[in-house]
Amino acid sequence: MKDPINLSIGQPDFDVPDRVKRAAHEAIDAGRNSYTPTQGAAELRPLLRDEEKAFTGRDWRETEILVTSGVSGGLFLALLALVEEGDEVIIPDPYFVMYKHLVALFGGTPVYLDIYGSGFGIDPGKLEACITSRTKLLLLNSPSNPTGRILSREELGAVAEVCRKHGLLVISDEIYRRFAYVEMVSMAEIYEETLVLAGHSKAYGMTGWRLGYACGPEDVVQAMAKVQQYSFVCAPSFAQYAALACPAVDLGPYIASYRKKRDLMVGALEQSFEIGPPDGAFYLWAKAPEGHTGTSFVEQAIARNVLVIPGGVFSEKDTHFRICYTVPDDTLRAGAEVLCGLA
Repeated sequence: MKDPINLSIGQPDFDVPDRVKRAAHEAIDAGRNSYTPTQGAAELRPLLRDEEKAFTGRDWRETEILVTSGVSGGLFLALLALVEEGDEVIIPDPYFVMYKHLVALFGGTPVYLDIYGSGFGIDPGKLEACITSRTKLLLLNSPSNPTGRILSREELGAVAEVCRKHGLLVISDEIYRRFAYVEMVSMAEIYEETLVLAGHSKAYGMTGWRLGYACGPEDVVQAMAKVQQYSFVCAPSFAQYAALACPAVDLGPYIASYRKKRDLMVGALEQSFEIGPPDGAFYLWAKAPEGHTGTSFVEQAIARNVLVIPGGVFSEKDTHFRICYTVPDDTLRAGAEVLCGLA
């Protein structure tokens, strides 16, 4: 494609804030370029502990926190540490593309919980019906990629009841938690046996710097740390020291900008497409028009020079497509006009 209207890239369109860049430069110039402790830089872990306490209300110990190479790295470590051959991992469908493949890579069996009929929330009855004697954990993503759905406090409470009854660990992928347009509640606030995966990459435009972290039960986090010693070793050192400057950055303007972009695209598309609840992150999950699969509709869009992602990448179904709205408003309008013209 030559100069496409690209609504596919799942990352912010703003650069790393200047003060965070300066902190990275200063760390590099000061020679802080060696390995950090596997658990994370000593200066960063207390900061993460305080931020998580403010967000979840839980008083985390430093042994319950691990700095990772992005949330993807944290997910890799968690599943490698936890999943044995034949273990079942419940994955709400639609899901982030990596989930099922990592579960399978480590010998586990993905079990898909269909959430299409519940407004992309989780029906506790359907969740319980997925649980067997081989179920190891539940993998949540809120705010969700690709749907944009944020699970409410009430929904999380109902999920927690089921997981508590069956003794399940929950991995809660919250990388988009800063991009929330309704109340954002962490599963860790409600359910103790939760491993939170969060990070700086999306919120601060640092996607290439690969910086995330995990907070959770000490035995799980320490098992992940052992795996990290023999794989990633540590997260990138300069990025860890740069993150010390992140709390001083005002993310309000970025969040407000994406809220406006979301509203622009919902307003432009809602008469032509059925769109999932865009509560957070920066994606819209749109149903393909009647007579189309997600793939066939995306093929038509690509023929008109608009790049979106077919829903079959994120789901066992091929009924939807994903739009990312982290592009200039004029690009959004041009893309929406083409998409509506194809509906």
